[in-house]
Amino acid sequence: MKERRYENENKVYVKVAAVFYPDGRLEPIAFWWENARRYRIDRVLDVCRAASLKAGGTGIRYTCMVHGHQTYLFYEKDRWFMERKGA
Repeated sequence: MKERRYENENKVYVKVAAVFYPDGRLEPIAFWWENARRYRIDRVLDVCRAASLKAGGTGIRYTCMVHGHQTYLFYEKDRWFMERKGA
């Protein structure tokens, strides 16, 4: 059976650096955007299961502060994605 993937131009899969703690927590510390620029995550404000209404898909949503701006980073099954701005 051929795998079908939902494609949405507002869904951007990103490379993420994260830390796994001994107690099982997973904390992202940086991500690389489409232009290969690295962004350091200053702080994770919230972690919850949520759907991305802009990009489609569900997963663990990390509400992050990056350079004074709030953004969402999603961990969906085995990949990380973000919503494209202006979506």
